[in-house]
Amino acid sequence: MTLDDVRSAPRPVGRRAVYAVMAACSVLVVSLVAAVNLAIPKLAASGLAPSPGQLLWIVDTYVLVFGCLLIPAGALGDRYGRKGALLAGLGLVAAGALVSAAAPGVAVLIAGRAVTGVGAALVMPATLSLMLEVTEPAGRPQAVAVWTAATGVAGVAGNVGGGLALQYLPWQGLFLSVAPLAAVLGLLAARCAPRGERRPANLDLPGSALLVTGVGALLYGIIEGPSSGWASVRVIGGLLLSAGLLALFVVRSLRADRPLLDPRVFRIRRLRAGSLGVGVAFFGLFSLFYVNAQYLQYAKGYSPLVAGCAIAPLAVGMAVASRHSIRLAARFGDGVVTAGLAGIVGGLVLTSFATAATPYPVYALFLLVLSLGMGLCVPVLSAAVMGSLPQSRAGLGSGLNGATREIGSALGVAVMGTSLSSHGSEVFSSAMAFGFRVVAGLVLAASLVALAWWRGGDGTPTTPAG
Repeated sequence: MTLDDVRSAPRPVGRRAVYAVMAACSVLVVSLVAAVNLAIPKLAASGLAPSPGQLLWIVDTYVLVFGCLLIPAGALGDRYGRKGALLAGLGLVAAGALVSAAAPGVAVLIAGRAVTGVGAALVMPATLSLMLEVTEPAGRPQAVAVWTAATGVAGVAGNVGGGLALQYLPWQGLFLSVAPLAAVLGLLAARCAPRGERRPANLDLPGSALLVTGVGALLYGIIEGPSSGWASVRVIGGLLLSAGLLALFVVRSLRADRPLLDPRVFRIRRLRAGSLGVGVAFFGLFSLFYVNAQYLQYAKGYSPLVAGCAIAPLAVGMAVASRHSIRLAARFGDGVVTAGLAGIVGGLVLTSFATAATPYPVYALFLLVLSLGMGLCVPVLSAAVMGSLPQSRAGLGSGLNGATREIGSALGVAVMGTSLSSHGSEVFSSAMAFGFRVVAGLVLAASLVALAWWRGGDGTPTTPAG
């Protein structure tokens, strides 16, 4: 190490400051996914008069844009500077939130959510990449664990913060509170974040458009099922369009010189397993977030603030387990990932038995089981995704990690919301039970595939070039 390297290395206090601000930025953009769920009862009763399908789009548009643009946003940060991408993203988050708060109708509200999602996509990969830039190679798995813990706890922060805002304010107040938070974080990031290295990266706008529209068409087919009928032209057409667009995305990516995402990267078994596992975990978590606020307010009669705080056991489990997951995986191996995914499935199954008569301590125990599962497996799976790629492709790694998480979240919301709508004539607890069991079955099936890949049954191919 040269004298210049020593002088340019970040001091411990500086590193902690970067970690704190980057984690706070991550919490803000991820918490917005969960916070809006608490506003569903007020939105449903508002003058906007959204249909059940429109309510799902109000929630999912943000997550869809956020998730599908993470990879190109990571590439944008690699090319033009990660700090600049972070600051621009925080500005768009504030602007989109203000548009949402001022929306005179559902269409404008959804548009505002989309703008906020673009900002979130710029913020998220930049936070992890900037954390890694101030961390020595040996400490990078732990940095990923800190970042992952922040994203997991963000869901709880969104519930508590959203509940606090909605306890005393109309639904617009939830969005109005976001703008000053984004502004403050922008000032802190401008002061403490490193400039970040710039590397050649391909934005691949056509590939990005195919990915967004393909996943959007899939969500459309799922969301429209209950109202239009699963055999309707709209639903079948949406699902077929999704399959065609995503297939075209893969074919184009295989042929392009510098694609948005080279599908051959999934030959790396730990990257493939980690991506699916992260997506599955957040699929389960955000299906819970979508229905939890409604269960606690409709079935249990809780106020928005109490409903938001009642999700706190999730924070406890994730914070405790995430802190030790990397160390436990180093000691006990694959069993940590298996136990984590099993905990998620178990928590979903247990929660399916909750009714209006279920005592809160029992419900809290169900949440704790799920959160311990999340905390055990997600940091290990995320570290596998990041560790499968060289540091020069950190933007791609963090973008891919985040994209699978947000797309999984969007699908979880869509599947749970569709399950509730399909059983709208029944009491709420019965519809919720059906939804949780559907989600648990899907999580179990996908987890078995992820574990088969994780354990290396298909061998370990070489890393693709590029």
